[in-house]
Amino acid sequence: MQQTAYKSDVEAVDGLAKAYRDLSKEIAKVIVGQDDVVKAVIISLFSNGHSLLVGVPGLAKTLLVSTIADVLDLDFKRIQFTPDLMPSDITGSEILDEDRHFKFNRGPLFANIVLADEINRTPPKTQAALLEAMQERSVTVSGQRHLLPNPFFVLATQNPIEQEGTYPLPEAQLDRFMFNIPLDYPSYEEEIQVVKSTTSETDYNLSNIVTTDQILFFQKLIRKIPIADNVLEYAVSLATRTRPNTDKATDTVNNYISWGAGPRASQYLVLGAKCNAAINGKYSPDIEDVQAIAKYVLRHRIVRNYKAEAERITEENVIESLF
Repeated sequence: MQQTAYKSDVEAVDGLAKAYRDLSKEIAKVIVGQDDVVKAVIISLFSNGHSLLVGVPGLAKTLLVSTIADVLDLDFKRIQFTPDLMPSDITGSEILDEDRHFKFNRGPLFANIVLADEINRTPPKTQAALLEAMQERSVTVSGQRHLLPNPFFVLATQNPIEQEGTYPLPEAQLDRFMFNIPLDYPSYEEEIQVVKSTTSETDYNLSNIVTTDQILFFQKLIRKIPIADNVLEYAVSLATRTRPNTDKATDTVNNYISWGAGPRASQYLVLGAKCNAAINGKYSPDIEDVQAIAKYVLRHRIVRNYKAEAERITEENVIESLF
């Protein structure tokens, strides 16, 4: 489905909405529930952004990512982050071949979708190598720059309860992720379905719904979607109001937040709102579209102070107060 397959951008947006519905239906064959999580991951993918999945073990984070890679017909690699993982283990390294010439041996980062499992379990040096890949879409080895495949999408996971022996991601690294997506336990009915399907011989034949060329086209399409000035100003205002001791900061922010969201949050609020509107069949986003994705964008970009922790005020509480 190239650009010439659509007669207009309006028709292309309709095609994106249909692709999203087909993707959700196909993914639901394997992933029970987690509709909001699937939606958020697809939005970040079509917006050309990376996502951080936060949840306790056993919530099918790896299965979710591999399933999405299957239905999108993309190359998928999983990296298990450990304390002894070195940058060259993920980027690749130069080796001496049979002719005694140095040859670059590509690491697991060279894939369309990379699952960085338990990213906070690896030292800052390796985290920094991933940071360059996420931001620059390339890796540098022995002074040589190697471009990563296009599209390139990092889905990292974090366990929120087990913090011993971990290396918390610095704010600069967290800011590279478009979305912070929490995963919760399934409902009782959903867990029954999960156990039934995973303890039997059920075999799922997944179809490729969207090709690589379609993904690249949709990523460009999202940026072409028009947005009204008042909606854009609302998105920027939402980000600026998270910054304590500034003109637009609210009382809640001044009381409970020590550090607010930067300009990249404003950019992702607009891109995410555009994509959220498009997958719902709308040709331009409104304020509700900004609010629909605001928690994913802002959750990891605001830092609570001691008072917020003492009074058990969460990031979600602060974001909701901004609405």
